[in-house]
Amino acid sequence: MDIGPIVQTHNAPMDDRFTVEVISQTPNPQQVAYAAMHQDYAEQLVWTKRDSWPGEEKCGELIVKNLLQGNRGHYGPLEHPQIVLNFGYFPHSTMQQMRTHRNVSFDVQSFRYTGKRILDVVAGTQELEDVFYLRPVGSYSDRQGKKYDYTAEQRQQDLDWCHQGCQRYAERIEQGLAEEHARGLIPFDVRQHWVMSANTRSLMHLLDIRGKYDVQLETRVMTELMLECFKAWMPTLAEWYEKTRWRKGPLAP
Repeated sequence: MDIGPIVQTHNAPMDDRFTVEVISQTPNPQQVAYAAMHQDYAEQLVWTKRDSWPGEEKCGELIVKNLLQGNRGHYGPLEHPQIVLNFGYFPHSTMQQMRTHRNVSFDVQSFRYTGKRILDVVAGTQELEDVFYLRPVGSYSDRQGKKYDYTAEQRQQDLDWCHQGCQRYAERIEQGLAEEHARGLIPFDVRQHWVMSANTRSLMHLLDIRGKYDVQLETRVMTELMLECFKAWMPTLAEWYEKTRWRKGPLAP
């Protein structure tokens, strides 16, 4: 299924609920990486010369030239700038793919404490598709290239099944089951929100691993949104990354 180009900074065209937002970020990340790089070979304490550091854009150029260009692969100084992202409304399966990479830190909804929205679906005060994710109707292929259609009839049947799962969850909660017990009845691709912090190196690692064309479609969309955050945060470095590494399948740094 061709989802087309990303046309907005924060919302994906495949599902307009998908979102990646910045909670916080190192305000001068390319200067920070430059200072770390410079300290590796500077005699003096680089902090004492901070007023004469190159500007943010120039620092980015120096990082690319001295650390990355020509496949040098000196990524250590890139571990100092930090960014904290908030992911919203992605399916559980997407979060699982991200959490396999422990070079970043996560806090993820547990559904031990966040099951009220399941009950709200049953009560009619919460939209079903705000809580569960199903792919849009369309033509798809699996990883082996086998093509298939996901029809409107099939999707409606799956929506009905999600609603039945909510009803069963509500019944078990009413009967006194704990949330961590009843959550086993929730359909798999419940939407989840999470916070992730990463340094520049680990962010590029995730983009390398999870931005490839053969990854799960929803994960690919998520990394496209992450790349937009990267480009706004460290534009010079992100420009180099997009030209030389993005979706080229290199060994992740």
